[in-house]
Amino acid sequence: METAGTRPRLLFPALRPLYEALEPLSWLLIRCAVGLTLAVHGWGKVSRGAEAMAPAFMKMGYQDPILLIYFLILVEFVGGIAIAIGLFTRLFAAMLTIEMAVIMFAHYLPNGFSWLNRGYEFVMLWGLVALAIWWRGGGPYSVDRLIGREL
Repeated sequence: METAGTRPRLLFPALRPLYEALEPLSWLLIRCAVGLTLAVHGWGKVSRGAEAMAPAFMKMGYQDPILLIYFLILVEFVGGIAIAIGLFTRLFAAMLTIEMAVIMFAHYLPNGFSWLNRGYEFVMLWGLVALAIWWRGGGPYSVDRLIGREL
């Protein structure tokens, strides 16, 4: 039985130095992809403003959603940038995980799995990636690592 620390043999062993050089960058790539995509998503709320977003949230059943929208701006826009640079990574990833869980269970679960039917597929994926970032932290190339502290 293979243990978690055992690496499989490479079909092309000459590629090992390349893979070893790129491996530390993999987490940076994931963080930037998640963080920057999330920040762009949050920017929509920033640019439109909480008051303009309120009717859409009220249609979803949220009464007086202004504080909620500002909180989502914090999680999505500010948190997205923070995740991308690796600052307070665990905190913002935890907040994102919780946001995706609420969205999934409150809005998309009844529609089934497929995103094409407004199902929970995409939201679940985002939530699971956010959960992995929460558990892993910022990684080797992060501001958290640079300052030597994590939340």
